[in-house]
Amino acid sequence: METYKIVSGKYQPGVASALCKASVHVTGGNDMRLEKSRVKYNLRKFSFSSRVVNTWNSLPNWVVSANTTNTFKARTG
Repeated sequence: METYKIVSGKYQPGVASALCKASVHVTGGNDMRLEKSRVKYNLRKFSFSSRVVNTWNSLPNWVVSANTTNTFKARTG
């Protein structure tokens, strides 16, 4: 839920600057894929922005393209 709010711009810019949209579009997945940054230390590896990228990228496009947070909640089940 929080990832959707950050990516769709519901929060102020710069709230989660670690979540970067991927510039390379790979077939499959959704149009709002996030880039997973490489980390060196475990402290950063287990942070929020590192944990949610794989789950977010695995969501289908029809779920990610929701207009409101309530629609997103309903589509994720």
